[in-house]
This record gives sequence, structure tokens and C-alpha cells, in this order.
Amino acid sequence: MILAIPKFWLACLTAAFILLFPTRSRAAGTNWMSSLSGDLSLTCFSIPGTHDAGALHEPLPGTTKCQNLTLAEQLNAGVRFLDIRCRHVNNAFLIHHGLVYQKMNFDDVLNAVISFLTINPAETVIMSVKEEYDPKGNTRSFEATFDSYVAKNPGKWLLTSSIPTLTQARGKMVLFRRFHAASTPKGLDLSTWPDDTIFTNANVRVQDCYNFSNTGAKWTAITNWLANAQAGNSDTLYVNFASGVAKRRFLPDIPFVANAINPQLTNYFTAHPKGRYGIILMDFADAQKCALIYGTAP
Repeated sequence: MILAIPKFWLACLTAAFILLFPTRSRAAGTNWMSSLSGDLSLTCFSIPGTHDAGALHEPLPGTTKCQNLTLAEQLNAGVRFLDIRCRHVNNAFLIHHGLVYQKMNFDDVLNAVISFLTINPAETVIMSVKEEYDPKGNTRSFEATFDSYVAKNPGKWLLTSSIPTLTQARGKMVLFRRFHAASTPKGLDLSTWPDDTIFTNANVRVQDCYNFSNTGAKWTAITNWLANAQAGNSDTLYVNFASGVAKRRFLPDIPFVANAINPQLTNYFTAHPKGRYGIILMDFADAQKCALIYGTAP
């Protein structure tokens, strides 16, 4: 005999079950890390990221813009790795993509990230900081200017030289340092990263091949790195740039690559819903692709 349960009580039972037994599928882009064990290293799950996260402006279509979402929107969509490019001007950092100023300064970046982490203290944001374009009008080193920014909110930075656990990283920015530092530890040291290639350094392995005449070769590089992350040492952080650029009519064409690669990312992670795939950096990231990536967590 099947007992009929009144709709009111069924709704109450459902709500109680959700509260008592939360599932990872409920995690939104704003708080998807909150359901992960704090004992996990950042190497142990998949992390959505954005290549040239601050590049929202361009003088000519297709030449420098890499994202449609603001930094705050990226974080709310689930992005947890931000690739930040800083031009050093008058002892301050301006956000650039190549020679193009992105109408944003490093303080704007930090305000967006710190505001997000204050509201979502169980999350962490890995921030890659790289010097971009030509310095101008400075009386101190790039490192000294970076230190001046850290000094404004020292408690929000994790500058350990080893890959942390989630417990260690929660509520903080983990520095992925792509500049020389005389005073260490100062984050994960990626200062010898060469251009447009595959790079290995200590516990980090990077695929950053971005100049391609055809998108098929780029997709092969991406899937090879996804497979390496799956099969590789669990102590290694795999960083996989899904971004790229093609030269068309003598100008860089960023959407040409992104329009080919992004649908393939969606298809790949739809077909591979569980696993450890490392950090995947995208151009024109959105909430759907981010959810597919962070949803692969064990």
C-alpha cells in the first residue's frame, strides 16, 4: 500500500533533506568550493580560470578583448584563477593587454576580489600577476610596487611558495608569481615562464601555446594536457590555457580561436563529468563552462 503524502509535508521533507544532506550539485558559481574538503590540495580538483582576465576593451574588434564578463561577474560565475597583466607606470600598476590599457588599475582588481572573498570566505582565488608592456616613470622595482599593494591588505594574501590546501587558502588570494622577486617566499614562483610553450617548474606544469594557424592543433594541445592532468601526479598543479590567437589579415584574431575552442570545451566536460583536470584558462568564460569544469570535482 502506498501512502499519499500531502504536498505541504512533502515540501517540508524535501527542504529538510536538502538542509541536512547538501550536495555538491547545489553549489553555485559563487560558493562551489564551500562543499569541498579543506584537506584537499589545490591540485586535487578542476578550477575554471580566465586568460587576460582584465582584457575587456580593444581599439579594433578581435585584437585585444579576451572577456565579456567583469572581474566580479567572472568570480560569481565560478572563476577561481585570474590571469592579471600589469603595466608598471609611475610606481603603480595599470591593467593592460599588450599596449592597450584596459581602463582598470590593480586597486580595481583587488577591490573586486577582496569584496568577493569577504562575502564568500570559503572560496579562494589564485591570482597570476605578470608584468605587461613597457614600464614608465618608476622609481622602484615591479616587486616593490607589488609589495606596496600587498601591504594594504596583508591578511588577504597567501604568499607561500608551496601549493596550499583549501583550508590554508580559503578567504585569501594565492599568488601565482610571474615576475622576479628578490625577497622570498612570495607566492608560487613561475618567474622563468617562457613565452608560447609548455613549461614545467617544481610542482606546476603549464600548457601555454597560443599562436596557431589552425584551431585543431590548439585543441590537441588542450586535450593532451587534460589527459596529463588526469593521469599525472596528484601533487602537481596542471595549468591549461584554452586561449589562443590566430593571425588573420595581418591582425590578431582572438575570437577566431575562442569560437572554435569554447564549444569543444563544453562538449568535452559534458562527456567527462568527473575527474581532476587542473586549471583551465578560457577566453570569454561564462557560467555554463565554469560549472561544467568545477562540477568535475570528486
